[in-house]
Amino acid sequence: MTAEYTADEMMTVGAARSLRDGAACFVGIGLPSTAANLARRTHAPGLVLIYESGTLGAKPDRLPLSIGDGVLADTADSVVSVPEVFNYWLQPGRIDIGFLGGAQVDRFGNINTTVIGGDYADPGVRLPGAGGAPEIAASCREVLIVMRMSPRSFVDRLDFVTSVGYGTGKGAREALGLRGRGPVKVITDLGVLEPDPDTCELTLTQLSPGATVEQARAAVGWPLEVADAPTELAPPTGTELSVLRELKATIG
Repeated sequence: MTAEYTADEMMTVGAARSLRDGAACFVGIGLPSTAANLARRTHAPGLVLIYESGTLGAKPDRLPLSIGDGVLADTADSVVSVPEVFNYWLQPGRIDIGFLGGAQVDRFGNINTTVIGGDYADPGVRLPGAGGAPEIAASCREVLIVMRMSPRSFVDRLDFVTSVGYGTGKGAREALGLRGRGPVKVITDLGVLEPDPDTCELTLTQLSPGATVEQARAAVGWPLEVADAPTELAPPTGTELSVLRELKATIG
C-alpha cells in the first residue's frame, strides 16, 4: 500500500532523484538543500554538497538554516574562502550540478530572485537578491531548478532577470559566453519540465501522480508545450518519505 504524501513531498523526492551519486552539487538553501540532503541519505551517498559559504563536501546531520550555518563547516571535507569557491571551483566549470530555486521562472528557464512588480528602484516586493545564483546558473555543467508551480511564479515575462537559463531561446547562452549547459530540469509539485532540444522552451515531460496536463497548463503564465506522452513519476517510497520527514523535523 502506498504511503500518504503531499505534493511538496513528491516534488522534493523528485528533485532528490534527479541528483546522481558522486556528482559535485552547488546547493541553494531551501528546497534545493532539502532535496540534496535527502539524496545523500538515500540513493546518492557519494553526492558532494558545496555551499556558497565555502564548504566543500558538507555532510550536515540536520538541514542548514543558511549558507552560514555552522553545521556546514563542522561537517565539510574542506572550508575555503568564498572567492576560491567561485574563482577556482565554479567559474572554470568544475561543478557538475547547480541546484536552484527562485521566485519566478519563465519559459526559457530564466530565474528572478530580485524584485517583483514596479522597477528595480521602486519594486512592489524586494526579494533576497542574487547571491551566487547568477554564477551558478552560468557556470555549472548543468542546472536543476525546483519550484512550486503557480501562475505567479511561472510567468510569461520576468520582472527582473537575475539568473540566465536559456535567455531568449536556443543559442542565447552561447551568444552570452556562458560556460554551462543551462537548466536541464525544472521539478515542480505538478511534474517536471525539460527544455525542448530545438527551441529550449520548457516542456512538460512528466506528471506527478494524480496531476493532470490541464492543471499544469493552468499553473503556467504562457501556453505550455507538453510532450506527446508525458510519463508519470513514481510515488515516493516509504524510505524516501521517512528520511525526508526526519530531515524536516530537524528544523521544526
